[in-house]
Amino acid sequence: MQGLYFDELSVGQRAEVTRVVGAADIEAFADVSGDTNPVHLDEAYARTTTFGGRIAHGMLAAAYISAVLGTRLPGPGAIYLSQSLRFRRPVKIGDPVTAIVTVKALDAGKGHATLETICQVNGKTVVDGEALIMVPRRD
Repeated sequence: MQGLYFDELSVGQRAEVTRVVGAADIEAFADVSGDTNPVHLDEAYARTTTFGGRIAHGMLAAAYISAVLGTRLPGPGAIYLSQSLRFRRPVKIGDPVTAIVTVKALDAGKGHATLETICQVNGKTVVDGEALIMVPRRD
């Protein structure tokens, strides 16, 4: 399976995925990452915080960006080189997170694509940043 090649990309090209964050997703992410902060896992504790309840790990939402890059734009074969992230709002259990990736710039000499990356819940940005991706070229 091969995603898009560098010559198939253009500035402004866009792709997205939407995932609803469930309690099981947060618990699985805690198990995999080792981040067992009680704000993610303990409802009684989380109610005492400014969030008023459990929230998802910021990096779980950011992982949805990786899903777009690895499966849709550019897709299989693309390699992450860097990612900046700003966490703007919390993501709660039951929130539909839409990860949106848009091609901002292309460096033909290096075969790199710079992409704007955004995660939104109900149209409000929860995570934003920029990714640098190495994109496969045709042989």
